[in-house]
Amino acid sequence: MIWRDPADRGAAGGDVPAPGNSRTAIHRLPRPIVAVGATVLGVGVADLAAWFLPRDGRARPVILLASVAALGGTALLAAREAVRRDTARDRAEQAERRAREDAERLLSVIDNTSAVIYMRDCAGRYLLVNREYERLFDVRREDLVGLTDHDLFPKEIADDFQANDLRALARGAPVVVEETAPQPDGPHVYITVKYPLNDRNGHPYAICGISTDITDLKRAEEQIRRLNAELELRVRERTAELEASTRELDAFTYSVSHDLRAPLRALNGFSRILLEDHADRIDAGGRDLLHRIQAAAQRMERLIDDLLNLSRTTRAELNRRPVDLGALARQIVAELRNTDPGRRVDVEIEGELTCLGDPALLRLMLENLISNAWKFTRKRAVGRIDVGSTDKDGARVFFVRDNGVGFDMARADRLFVPFQRLHAASDFEGSGVGLATVARVVGRHGGRAWAEGEPGRGAAFFVTLPTEPGDPR
Repeated sequence: MIWRDPADRGAAGGDVPAPGNSRTAIHRLPRPIVAVGATVLGVGVADLAAWFLPRDGRARPVILLASVAALGGTALLAAREAVRRDTARDRAEQAERRAREDAERLLSVIDNTSAVIYMRDCAGRYLLVNREYERLFDVRREDLVGLTDHDLFPKEIADDFQANDLRALARGAPVVVEETAPQPDGPHVYITVKYPLNDRNGHPYAICGISTDITDLKRAEEQIRRLNAELELRVRERTAELEASTRELDAFTYSVSHDLRAPLRALNGFSRILLEDHADRIDAGGRDLLHRIQAAAQRMERLIDDLLNLSRTTRAELNRRPVDLGALARQIVAELRNTDPGRRVDVEIEGELTCLGDPALLRLMLENLISNAWKFTRKRAVGRIDVGSTDKDGARVFFVRDNGVGFDMARADRLFVPFQRLHAASDFEGSGVGLATVARVVGRHGGRAWAEGEPGRGAAFFVTLPTEPGDPR
């Protein structure tokens, strides 16, 4: 057999030109084989040609000359078989090259991820690890092949890894587990996904693992747990201190309620006796002093009452239920009219003023607000008090507004502080505890209180209160 110059063939996929008076027989085959032909050149000799056309579109000859006499009718079949073998080999080489390129791309992907990725056979022997595995455990992938976790880690850790592998193989599906592996700075915790790899028959031949380091998250969670435990301890300690303070306050309240009231009652009673039974022997100056003693004793009693109320707002257990603030306001105004019938005060109370809260404490709040409005409108020929509600920032706000003496807004921060007064006691009586009680009651209900005013033009006091179950105020 000899080789013929490829330049002598015709165009790719066309017929082979026959030299001289020779006869040409062309046998076409499916692509990528272009043609197989035998051209008779002389007695017993034929020009046997086959062209192979791969995917690049460039035809090339594979067999060119043979002896027809020697090969007989089998020459053409041999040529075809040679072409078939050449085509199969070329396809196999292409498939192998593509597989190798795919494997290289896949390895590049797993080598450039921060997760730890590895593959072991069903007996636990390493087949492959990525670069992150090499970096973390200071090993080379070539040195790991054929080793098991028991060759690399302490027995307890290796047993845990193996048990998780077997779980995934037994389930035939991915499992998610937490695993711990040693590192130079201490144990690291990983969240690991393990899943079996199956062959074409569905039988597992390997286990693949993808592990993500969650050590920082675990350490942060542990720190939060530690801080919570310390906080709970401090809360218990503060609660114990508060309970002790509450017991002391209860003792003080009892003392105020009983021990201080007794001498005040004595002062008031003896002064009254002197004025009633011995008035003829006491001059005008003495009687004036006795009246002052009585007034001071009565103020002291009111202050004690106010302090007890303030204390009760802090310690009393809330009994939350729907409360009609409008009905409470009407009761309070009726009582004020009875005790001060000479006053002319126009009062407007909104019809629907319902909230959720403790009825006793909310009545105490309204008593202080409406009594203040009644008191500070005293110098008006006709006083005006409005009790109602408005919307502010999407929430319902209750208010008590009057046309009294008002106040300077620059001093508004002192209004709700105990014993702070914005007006002289000689002008308006009071203990300076009423508005502090209001703020305490509103705070117990999760709301807030504030005021707006202007000297000589009245004042308005606003409070927010819960209006339905689940309302945070």
